[in-house]
Amino acid sequence: MRIGIDLGGTKIEVIALANDGQELFRKRVDTPRHDYQNTLQAIATLVADAEQATGQQGSVGVGIPGTLSPFTGKVKNANSVWLNGQMVDKDLSELLSRPVRLANDANCLAVSEATDGAGAGKHLVFAAIIGTGCGSGIAIDGRVHAGGNGIAGEWGHNPLPWQNEEERQYQQEVACYCGKKGCIETFVSGTGFATDYFRMSGKQLKGHEIIALVAQGDAIAEQAMSHYEQRFAKSLAHVINLFDPDVVVLGGGMSYVERLYTTLPALISPWVFGGECQTPVRKALHGDSSGVRGAAWLWPTLHP
Repeated sequence: MRIGIDLGGTKIEVIALANDGQELFRKRVDTPRHDYQNTLQAIATLVADAEQATGQQGSVGVGIPGTLSPFTGKVKNANSVWLNGQMVDKDLSELLSRPVRLANDANCLAVSEATDGAGAGKHLVFAAIIGTGCGSGIAIDGRVHAGGNGIAGEWGHNPLPWQNEEERQYQQEVACYCGKKGCIETFVSGTGFATDYFRMSGKQLKGHEIIALVAQGDAIAEQAMSHYEQRFAKSLAHVINLFDPDVVVLGGGMSYVERLYTTLPALISPWVFGGECQTPVRKALHGDSSGVRGAAWLWPTLHP
């Protein structure tokens, strides 16, 4: 049995998977925000609940909204800031009396979808989370590719490629939380989509509200959607030019916008070197469950 933990800023979720991927148990609790020790204890309690409910002991993988530094062994870049500087995997290993594997939550999405999702059987899977923020993960043969610095997949913090004049103006007005300007995240996240609509309309709406206006034929909403698709296409073309994944899988709130799967492929091709591109763009098969499932699949076999 494999146990996965999705450690988020507001909730912690546990899943127990049988060896064939069947879900055996699932539960979520509120995250003890800004309390590291109680966060660890909440995870330990969820693991115990899963094992008691199933009558089995499992391996444990954890997805976090940050990265484990390969140099210090400590968490960095986590927006759940109380995790930063902590040796989360080692502390959990001691608490649970077993090895614990830890990965960025976007990498967990990639692993989940590469294992038994929209990228099952593919050698190289690029998975993008496009929600409040914008991140991505890379799975090679079903395993996390974290890179030598532990930051592989930080696609959202590269500059939007091939910017036009309007986009250059946008980046002067909208800075990324990382402190830089022009980051893909500021354009391609759901937040970026809403920001662009606000700049054009003066109305502060949520992404799903703007999508509803698109369906009603609203001209400004349609223009914001068109901007979004063009920017997303350029950003994905950049990825394809770099390492040509077998499939691109989308997760997060904007991944539920069905028209993206029709419009993006044709918009990507002109920006890909040589103008040829047949890379499929697919919605995450497991949806919001992909992160926690991917954490469980950090143990691809019963033994390391």
